Amino acid sequence: MRHIVIIGAGQAGAALAARLRALGFDGAITLIGQEVAPPYQRPPLSKAYLLGEMEEQRLYLRPAGWYTDNDITLRTDTTAVAVDPVTRTVTLETKEVLTYDHLALTTGARPIALPESIAGNLWGVLTIRTLGCADGMAPYLEKGGKTLVVGGGYIGLEAAAVAAKKGLDVTLVEQAPRILQRVAAPETSDYFRDLHQSHGVTIKENCGLTSLSGDQYAAHAVLSDGTDLDIDSCIVGIGIQPNTELAESASLDIDHGIATDEMGRTSDPYIWAAGDCASLEVRGQRMRIESVQNAIDQAEAVAANMLGADTPYQPKPWFWSDQYDIKLQIAGLNTGYDEVLVRQGDKPGAVSHWYFGKGQLLAVDAMNDPRAYMIGKRLIEAGRTPDRAALTDGTELKTLLAA
Repeated sequence: MRHIVIIGAGQAGAALAARLRALGFDGAITLIGQEVAPPYQRPPLSKAYLLGEMEEQRLYLRPAGWYTDNDITLRTDTTAVAVDPVTRTVTLETKEVLTYDHLALTTGARPIALPESIAGNLWGVLTIRTLGCADGMAPYLEKGGKTLVVGGGYIGLEAAAVAAKKGLDVTLVEQAPRILQRVAAPETSDYFRDLHQSHGVTIKENCGLTSLSGDQYAAHAVLSDGTDLDIDSCIVGIGIQPNTELAESASLDIDHGIATDEMGRTSDPYIWAAGDCASLEVRGQRMRIESVQNAIDQAEAVAANMLGADTPYQPKPWFWSDQYDIKLQIAGLNTGYDEVLVRQGDKPGAVSHWYFGKGQLLAVDAMNDPRAYMIGKRLIEAGRTPDRAALTDGTELKTLLAA
């Protein structure tokens, strides 16, 4: 191979380029990103960066000079508009055409926006996914006032926590019967509902946003339960959708994202995908794993398979979320769980929720309990299931590994 092109300069794209060089690939690598900034980490955007605890430079995954030093052509502020798998070319917005031997799509995902019928074209309707989004949100958080958060997933809850810590009056609405319904057990939902309410956040479940109005800026919100709120901003966190447009232009298979096989290859033998845009089969179900860890691991697996490793990617998911003084760490995937056990931690306020499906340990949610997280993660990765009684009777967690 003479030239590998990577479209998408996020966590997955940067990891893939770095891994190619680490594995000894000495051909040309072009990494294309739409944003002006070099590849950076996204999780702090809704946490430390918004709180002013992290500067932009600290977000960067690598110093700018690293790409030059490693002979990687990093093209920021550049948009790819089409892929032709027959000629193996990528067309840029500037009409420039790049030829590739192998192509990786690490195009990520974008926030799902409110329908125009609800949001109109009002200012102050905010999402958080990119550095630009966070920078645009910051002034609204600094001036105080009232904010409405739409969506009770982790992004919405993290944004609500930042807004509350900034002193804003926060109302969060979730259309489902409970917050975190799509991703967590009722026990975890209860924990975080209580946490946010203890910090003054008003949480309305089984409640959606009907309309926004105002003179240029969002100033009034009507909720589905009839509530009329005066607001200064509206933060939208109702999920993300994969960026599959380039894959579609190349007629690749799309199934909950850009469909890949166990090697990370798409339906075209010379095109690969990794990260939030890519779907893979896990436990007989096709899904996308939306996490930094998966983006890195999957991208590194794709890099190796591009170079002939022929090694199936086996995800070992873990996630985290910071809200107030609580660190949530999640190991595994709880898909298909039918039982949840609650274990109190060794320190005050520490607790973990252990998910089982058909008798097998699937996942662990650990709140301020890093030991439970680490033990649970090791058990899950080893395919082992601990004794249920030992989990809840105060047995030392380390003994579960030896059992």
